[in-house]
This record gives sequence, structure tokens and C-alpha cells, in this order.
Amino acid sequence: MPLGNGMSGAEIAQKMLNDNGIYDVKVLSIPDRLGDHYNPSDKTVNLSPEVYSGRSVAAAAVAAHECGHAVQHAKAYKWLGFRSAMVPMVNAASKLTSWVLMLGVMLFAFSKGGNPWLLAVGVGALAITTIFSFITLPVEFDASNRALEWLNHAGVTYNGEEHDGAKDALKWAAMTYVVAALSALVTLLYYASILFGGRRSD
Repeated sequence: MPLGNGMSGAEIAQKMLNDNGIYDVKVLSIPDRLGDHYNPSDKTVNLSPEVYSGRSVAAAAVAAHECGHAVQHAKAYKWLGFRSAMVPMVNAASKLTSWVLMLGVMLFAFSKGGNPWLLAVGVGALAITTIFSFITLPVEFDASNRALEWLNHAGVTYNGEEHDGAKDALKWAAMTYVVAALSALVTLLYYASILFGGRRSD
């Protein structure tokens, strides 16, 4: 759906930042498709080519959403701070998870439940990434709410159809985080059941 005012995603992002009194965040174009994100470490809003140059309602919604994270950062939104603090731990846990779980399950099975420690480490690492997935949810939903509120207040979305289009784009984007969190939880419960179920039977 073309955006009525003809602004690009980059222009939308810059306007939202300026309207919120944020002047130390740069809006950049990155080559990664669907790689749109806000980086709090270097204060950059990174937009894919489709969003950066796009002049659609969806491009405006995504650009405003990423700027919503910049607003969260500027206002010290607690969930964003908590999430950012977990990133180093999550990165380390993510590197461990796959092979530790695989080796842990094999060792646990061969020892008939008598050597659970490696599997327990894998379950612990998986628990960290699962918690991170759920902490991400309020951060993403809040950024979308800030984006929609600003789009309407700033007059970027002029009519109900554009507003509904932006809301729909952000809703489905948020659902990917919900699915990821639920998937992580199911995986955690599966490996936890192997760990604790095997130990009980032993």
C-alpha cells in the first residue's frame, strides 16, 4: 500500500527521531533483507533497502518501529535495558546450546541417566535463551505501540486504511517473536523432560 505523503522509510525514521528530540542516532541503509534493527551500542537505526527507500505503509511502519527502540533507549525503558544486559550471556549460551545438548543427550542415554551434568548445562543454556525470547516480547510490543502512536500523532498515516495497514504489518512482525518464544519454550520443556524424567526413572 503506497504511503499517501510519499515519504521514504529513511525520511520517516529521521522525522520520528527528531520529533522525539533524538539527534544522536543515525539512520543507515544495510544490505540485509529483513535485517532491520536498532543497535543501542552505536546508536544506529539500520534499515533494509526495501524499508530505507520504500514509500509504502509497511516501510513506514517498520522504520517507525525501529525508531521506537531508539525512543526506548533514550527514555531508559527498563525492559530494553534488561534485554541489552542479557545479550553477552545469550550469545555465549547460544554457542553452547546445540552441541552441548546433542552430546549431553548421548552421554545421558549411554550412562542410563547416571551422568546428567553435560545435559544439565545444555538445558541451562537453553533456559537463558528462552528467557531472553520472552523478555524480547514486551520490548517489541512497546516499540510497535510507540510507532503507531507517533504515526497517527504526526499525521504520517492520514486515513483509517493506512493506519490499519501499519497496525497489521506490525502485528504480524510481532507474531514472529511470539512464535520464536513459544518454540524456544517447547524445546526447553522437551530437553528438561529428558533430563528430569530420566533421572526420576533411574
